[in-house]
Amino acid sequence: MTPSALTFRQRVLARETLVGTFLKTPTSHGTEIIGGLGFDFVIIDQEHSSFDRASIDVALLAARAHGMPALVRVQGPETILSALDSGAIGVLVPHVVNADYARRVAGHCRYSSGRGFATSTRAGGYTAVSMWKHIEMADDEIVVVAQIEDPAALDHLDAIAAVDGIDSLFIGRGDLTAAFADRSKDPPKVRDAAERTAAAALKAKKCVSVFTSGGPETTWLQSLGASMFVLASDQSFLRNGAAREMGELKNLLASSKPGA
Repeated sequence: MTPSALTFRQRVLARETLVGTFLKTPTSHGTEIIGGLGFDFVIIDQEHSSFDRASIDVALLAARAHGMPALVRVQGPETILSALDSGAIGVLVPHVVNADYARRVAGHCRYSSGRGFATSTRAGGYTAVSMWKHIEMADDEIVVVAQIEDPAALDHLDAIAAVDGIDSLFIGRGDLTAAFADRSKDPPKVRDAAERTAAAALKAKKCVSVFTSGGPETTWLQSLGASMFVLASDQSFLRNGAAREMGELKNLLASSKPGA
């Protein structure tokens, strides 16, 4: 099978280097723009933005139109099914603190372990896909990412990573930093947590997922074994791009002003 023929989950499990971004603006337009830029995937952020089921559905439609894999960072297990039925290729689940919770999450994602069945959805081709073909494809292709962002999870890393159906551990350094309340630039406990999480994922032959703003931290995260990188978000791209363009124009106007 050639790399181009691999499913997104196969690419994740093969620890191919993948670059995506968060989508935080509930509209199809950001998804379309990102979809045309060559990103490997997007994560629609239901947890920390104003996405609801309807706007997630629209964003997933736009992503599928571009052939771009889209995951949803869900609010919790109760919203997994709607995301998958709407056509998400997978989910990022926050606050996975132990193996029991990880098994519950995985169970919501795979028909073989309890996912509610329907083919009347976008994921099922609106009944165009046969029952067993849909079940087999879904169980083979859905990506399940467990976000490790609580100090309590650090005592259960190996057990979480070993759960069948969990494909990746996402290192939630922001929440860990807040939990440890260390205001230093590079908190040692957070750095240690990242290293331990990455090691546990790799030991279980799972993918290491991380958020990055670019720069030297990316090189460090890659050295830990990270292969799935979430770069910034549509909001930060908008803010940074607008600030840069505005600054450049104001500088140009100031320098060319008569008498300057």
